Amino acid sequence: MTPDQPVRVLVVDDLRVVREGLQMLLGLLDTVEVVGTAADGEEALEQVTADPPDVVLMDLNMPRLDGIEATRRLAVSHPHVPVVVLTTLSDDQQVFAALQAGARGYLTKDAGAAEIENAILTAARGQASLDPDVQRRLLDALRAGSAFGVPAPGPAPLPGTLPDGLTAREAEVVQLIAAGRSNTEIAGELFVSTATVKTHVNHIFAKTGLRDRAQLVAYAYRTGLAEAPRP
Repeated sequence: MTPDQPVRVLVVDDLRVVREGLQMLLGLLDTVEVVGTAADGEEALEQVTADPPDVVLMDLNMPRLDGIEATRRLAVSHPHVPVVVLTTLSDDQQVFAALQAGARGYLTKDAGAAEIENAILTAARGQASLDPDVQRRLLDALRAGSAFGVPAPGPAPLPGTLPDGLTAREAEVVQLIAAGRSNTEIAGELFVSTATVKTHVNHIFAKTGLRDRAQLVAYAYRTGLAEAPRP
């Protein structure tokens, strides 16, 4: 991107009408060029790998791979491609999870064209841009002593070799299930969405051949992923 060229944007949203609407809206701006659209996080990762845009405009609630996990993966694989979240979701857990994942901007879908344009251009310059309400709530949480941005105590250290081809994140989910956490509680502790947790759980069941959470708890103790309580 150079000063006389528009910012190249990838629009990611599971709703076709939203993708097409944003493409039409942003197409009216001289400063922005929509170079592609994606219907979910998996498709977004593929397109960014094939042709990295300057900015990704990302929805959160999507099938296959949600926007929070897609943002997290992009922050690792393409750290120089900033993500601006544009979503209907604005609860604190989703906001903090998206920022924790690496989003450089957060807007709700009632934002106007000027606000979206400003967030995209700001992210392209390497700066952060937050919806005023989101910024206020973030500051309120920090004043209240929130641990946002500070790693919370996690599960016990993982063994050096994980069983059944589990990933480190899947092993964390197994530990938390063994500790009695629900999917919603696990999502809060790991700063991901409940849809992402369900995806991890499905992968765990497929890899281990287990059928339910009770079997998974027994598996966690048997493999050493969780420690049995001391008498």
